[in-house]
Amino acid sequence: MSDALPADLPADVAAALELLLDGDDPVQALLRRQVPHLRVAGRCDCGCGTTDFVIDASAVPAAPTGPGTASVASRTFLAEDGALLGDVVLFAQRGHLAWIEVCDLTDLHDDTKVTLDLALRCLARPGPDPTRSH
Repeated sequence: MSDALPADLPADVAAALELLLDGDDPVQALLRRQVPHLRVAGRCDCGCGTTDFVIDASAVPAAPTGPGTASVASRTFLAEDGALLGDVVLFAQRGHLAWIEVCDLTDLHDDTKVTLDLALRCLARPGPDPTRSH
């Protein structure tokens, strides 16, 4: 990601934004320009890493994501054995980045704690990422 990241974003959130907004299309380019203007509004109490943002919408133009809420990027992540663990999804509202959602897709009896850190570790493993979307 070529745009500067704000120093006050948590490292896991900054890494997730860089990973999710790595596309070449114009919408992703506009969304990347918003990152330096993001501030964390809150994080999920369960520790999963879901993060809500606030942004000064007057400081940066909206991306053409639609008038409501839209998923603008996502990655599915797998365990080393190929088992589905979860998704990391980036949302925008009215064209401005709004939150990162960490979705636990493990079996309810699995004792794996799905977190943003776990997702980043799984997605950093070498090899192609056939689960990339957006």
